[in-house]
Amino acid sequence: MPGRGRACDAVLVTDPTRRPECARHHEQESVPDPELLQLAAKIFNLARQGATGTLAAYVDAGVPANLSNDKGDTLVMLAAYHGHSQTVTALLERGADPDRPNDRGQTPLAGAVFKGEQAVVEALLDGDANPTAGTPSAVDTARMFGLNDLVTLFEGH
Repeated sequence: MPGRGRACDAVLVTDPTRRPECARHHEQESVPDPELLQLAAKIFNLARQGATGTLAAYVDAGVPANLSNDKGDTLVMLAAYHGHSQTVTALLERGADPDRPNDRGQTPLAGAVFKGEQAVVEALLDGDANPTAGTPSAVDTARMFGLNDLVTLFEGH
């Protein structure tokens, strides 16, 4: 078999449940061009900055509402973690998943609890976020920090 035992020039992980494969076996799958990566970085920064109108326009134009970065952080996670409740609401209204965890198992709601972002917590709950999703969950995070008012709110949700 040609190339057996040789190192790959590039590795693709197309399915996280399978082992990485050499890129030369997947010529039909292209590496994202630098301009696309630059646009993605700009969009992630819009979420971090709370640029609701601009970010909503990108999503309305076709950017996936659940776009995630190399750490699994979605636009909602970035907006939530940085305290932008209006941005969170706009993304949820456009179909973003309020419970999608990042690669560490953290959800936007748990991130908002950790950061003490009450308005974001409310926006996520209004968007049907599940307080028991993720590791640690928002409930577990609230308990860990002694935020009994939030524990009570989550248990009643």
